Amino acid sequence: MAAREHIERAPSMYLQVAQRVAEDIRKGRYQPGDVLPSEAAMESMYNVGKHTVRSAIAELRRMGLVESRQGKGSLVLPNGVLPPTIVDRSIRRGSKGSWALPVEHEAEAPAVSRTTLDGAPAALLDQQDQDAISVDRTLYDPATGSRIGHRVLIPLATAADVPSLAERPEAEISDLYRQLAEAGMELKFTEHVTARTPYPDERAALGLTDASPLLITYRVTADMQQERPLMCEELKAPAATCQLSYSVTPTKPTTRRTARRRPQAE
Repeated sequence: MAAREHIERAPSMYLQVAQRVAEDIRKGRYQPGDVLPSEAAMESMYNVGKHTVRSAIAELRRMGLVESRQGKGSLVLPNGVLPPTIVDRSIRRGSKGSWALPVEHEAEAPAVSRTTLDGAPAALLDQQDQDAISVDRTLYDPATGSRIGHRVLIPLATAADVPSLAERPEAEISDLYRQLAEAGMELKFTEHVTARTPYPDERAALGLTDASPLLITYRVTADMQQERPLMCEELKAPAATCQLSYSVTPTKPTTRRTARRRPQAE
């Protein structure tokens, strides 16, 4: 029996075009601030169709090499440039049990509904297929126009212990923290960050023009004493235009208790 030969599959045509342009950018053929050739010009240059060129430009945006501006075309970005929208994820403890979070701008009023937990939030809350209150918001950055999706999930088990949460679940997040703390819970926060391609409804809600990846964070608020998850916040931000920013506080090492020796009786 003849040995199998390994066959290398050529990249898709749009990836080949994107790689060619990316190499030209690295070699300095296109400088930061330059506008790439028009779609029609690139069709002629690379002997490809319109859809191939558009997919190639979308890939260059995902690489962080260009950005598209209405009426100007695709501009080459400086090397190592960070996305313009900073999403501040810091939490600050205020005086008298208050909490302070970065100011957020809402595009519309929050929508409150009842849902069944599944997926990552259910796993993080350890509440698979359990009911929860869902509060959905669409945030935006006035300076850049970036739209960000934010969802708060409050399990009904948590709302049963802190009934005020169910009365106004759409309250400011800092106020939800305050209510949990006033109920005698010592809060701790853990944030999990991942990324994936957006679903069609997410692209429509966030005004995305291509399938650039989403940054997704899950912030779990838990009771430190009982090691019990209380609430989950899910945030979805376009990776091409947003960067996440955190204040990191080092944790104290666990102190080991040494047993004291009892004096021996003489």
